[in-house]
Amino acid sequence: MGITLFVAIIALLTLGFPVAFALAISAALAVFVGGRYPQLIVFKEMFTGIDSFPLMAVPFFILAAELMSGGALTAVLLRFAAQFVGHLRGGLGYANVLSLTMFSGISGSALADAAGPGSMMVKMMDKAGYSRPYAAALTASTAIVGPIIPPSVSMIIYALQDENVSVGGLFMAGFIPGILIALAMAAVNWWVCKKRDYRSTEPRPSAREMWSTSFKAIPALMLIVLIVVGIRFGIFTPTEASVVAVFYALVCGKWVYRTLKWSALPGILARSAMLTASVLLVMATSAAFAWVLTVEGIPQYLSELIVSWELSPVMFLIAVNILLLVFGIFMEPLPGVMILVPILAPIAFSLGIDPTHFAMVVIVNLTLGMITPPVGGLLFVTAVSTRVSITELTREMPLFLLAHFVVLCLLTFIPELSTWLPHTLGFQ
Repeated sequence: MGITLFVAIIALLTLGFPVAFALAISAALAVFVGGRYPQLIVFKEMFTGIDSFPLMAVPFFILAAELMSGGALTAVLLRFAAQFVGHLRGGLGYANVLSLTMFSGISGSALADAAGPGSMMVKMMDKAGYSRPYAAALTASTAIVGPIIPPSVSMIIYALQDENVSVGGLFMAGFIPGILIALAMAAVNWWVCKKRDYRSTEPRPSAREMWSTSFKAIPALMLIVLIVVGIRFGIFTPTEASVVAVFYALVCGKWVYRTLKWSALPGILARSAMLTASVLLVMATSAAFAWVLTVEGIPQYLSELIVSWELSPVMFLIAVNILLLVFGIFMEPLPGVMILVPILAPIAFSLGIDPTHFAMVVIVNLTLGMITPPVGGLLFVTAVSTRVSITELTREMPLFLLAHFVVLCLLTFIPELSTWLPHTLGFQ
């Protein structure tokens, strides 16, 4: 079964099958060839994989992000970010980074960030004289903070795979790594804009204009505060926080900003349902794939093999980073978390590595796979939404990837960057 599973998944991914279908077909084919279990077991494991109460947070956070976008919250945050940095050299690039970082605290999705505020910023940068491929590359590279700064679907899924961490703890742990990535992207923007002489034509806003814009942005920004404070002080669980976020987004869009129309709700609900279905389908098929791995004893074999190498914690983290960087090239983050975390997390824990630290290394590393070819889902979404060819986009990526690897190294070798905030706030 194991050989059939790996041969099938590699062949299907090479042929360009969607990840969810490749996982399901591989699992079903392995069970069929093995002959020890009925085919129905694949469907049972798929259902079991999504039969979890914490997963209720996923559709609600997705719906909250769609409501915020439909209620013109994206435009409000863009204006809020641009007023601080828009007049500087490369100012629209900084505004891109800042707005995507703020929006990630609402959406929790890299793809939503790139397709929404990211595509709007690319148009603005293009009109201001920036290279369109560069603007698209900056957008794609910054959008990966979406799954890192809470709320994050990846963190919810990770917490389901590792009992040593909590959703709330991972949410708090994501802030500093997310900010580090944003600062790294801003540094790349400074370097490129200096070399290419991208100057801003935006006037510096007056103090009155800045106050007015900031005041209008307060309701949008309060959603992030509401989620963090509510979870930290035990007012509600992460799942309950997602429901609160939906109602808050609806109130903001409909009655605070008065830009959300009732007629837009069917489209918003339909998009949310499609996104939720795609996420849960990947999770369900990943669970079936992981079940085949488990019954074949592959995780246990790999665990024993890695333990037999007697690696130090530092060498183990280096080996994991190399494995995940290669794995992430071919696999999306969610199935990566579902398949690899049950194997690697117990080994990391046995070596004395803080579970929260290890979780952030894994999540950031797998998320980088979204901007690395050949799968690189974020690259394709950005290319389509900004009308830039993949070739042009990829040509602009090396500096951004280098900056991401520097941040990954910092997170790997300085555990406090991931653990200080959650431990300070009482998440052990």
